[in-house]
Amino acid sequence: MTTDMDQISGDRFATMRHAMVASQLRTTAVEDQRVVAAMARLPREDYLPRSARDLAYRDTAIALGGGRYANLPLATARLLDAADLHADERVLLIGSAGGYTAAVLAEIVAEVTAVESDPALAAIARERLEHAKRIVLVEGPLAEGDAAGAPYDVLVIDGAVPAVPQALADQIRPGGRAVLGLVDRGLTRLAAGARTPGGFAVMPFLDCDCAVLPGFDQPTPFRF
Repeated sequence: MTTDMDQISGDRFATMRHAMVASQLRTTAVEDQRVVAAMARLPREDYLPRSARDLAYRDTAIALGGGRYANLPLATARLLDAADLHADERVLLIGSAGGYTAAVLAEIVAEVTAVESDPALAAIARERLEHAKRIVLVEGPLAEGDAAGAPYDVLVIDGAVPAVPQALADQIRPGGRAVLGLVDRGLTRLAAGARTPGGFAVMPFLDCDCAVLPGFDQPTPFRF
């Protein structure tokens, strides 16, 4: 049964959600209106741990516990905007956290495979996405993706990594695309690229704060 307090809380979150869309998305070149509409409709707070719900619409990374952070709404929106998503495509999402970005993607594409390594976050996603018909949740190492479901049309890494592991690049179909955050000398940038017959490459397109994902550390080269 919905109480008056629930209604007040829901109204407050709705106000913050529409403020996020107006101030963070519409003013920063997020041109894909399907992304904007999905983020305006979906309650981001429901995909976060209860302790973080009040921070759902801030333009900062949100601590989720266990050293993990939710990506900034702007960073997620710009990545999905750059992905040039099509309705018939299959997307591999790395770093699904509580399932919010998977839910946004499912409003746009045919199928989403969402990979999450943190058991607590995967449990939130599993509960929130229980009835989602277009989303498959995979719990496992982020850097390994889901080779069993490959190839995918699009790779979305919803956070920043030093580089895309070959194992993930191999899961994109030839001609497929990738969007992600890159960690470069202490800064984070958003990047987009593709897998072609000549290999896989991405290019940064925007300096942007982006939550860093664990499990992608590159080994330090041996020095004499």
